[in-house]
Amino acid sequence: MGLMVRLETVLSAWKAVREDTAAAVESLPADDLRYQPMPEVMSFGDIARHILESSHALTGMLLDGVDNMMGPEFRPMVQKYAEQVRVPEEKQALVGQLRVALDQQLDKLASEGPEFYAAEIIRFDGQRVTRLEMLQFVKEHELTHRAQLFMYLRMKGIVPPTTRRRLAKAKA
Repeated sequence: MGLMVRLETVLSAWKAVREDTAAAVESLPADDLRYQPMPEVMSFGDIARHILESSHALTGMLLDGVDNMMGPEFRPMVQKYAEQVRVPEEKQALVGQLRVALDQQLDKLASEGPEFYAAEIIRFDGQRVTRLEMLQFVKEHELTHRAQLFMYLRMKGIVPPTTRRRLAKAKA
């Protein structure tokens, strides 16, 4: 079954997801970045910073041609790539970095050819995937954490950006 996902579709969908991630961070008062509904879970700000660091690290590895993300060297490698992106504590700087960092990576990712994306790598869980499938995974990872941010917003009585857009559209 030769179904194909186009790179442009993955990149534009990820850009939309990231914009909503940044909008979610903008929606929360700056004093609430440390909000966590229970002690065992990451705070709102920690989730946003995790999105920034993990996406930068995983796409950086892809772009550098890392073809095996499994094994004990994975965590140190993630840390090395995560350190390349500035992860601010202050809310507006974090919002800005969420937008800028992805735009920079998207430009680099868009410049790679079909052979690059068709090549298989070993993901950190041992599964063999194409680079395009790994890129889709990174986008879905962010989407999962964006859902956490939205849930935290709801717990604080704030309507998430996607719902605000839908409600505004329905009114128009």
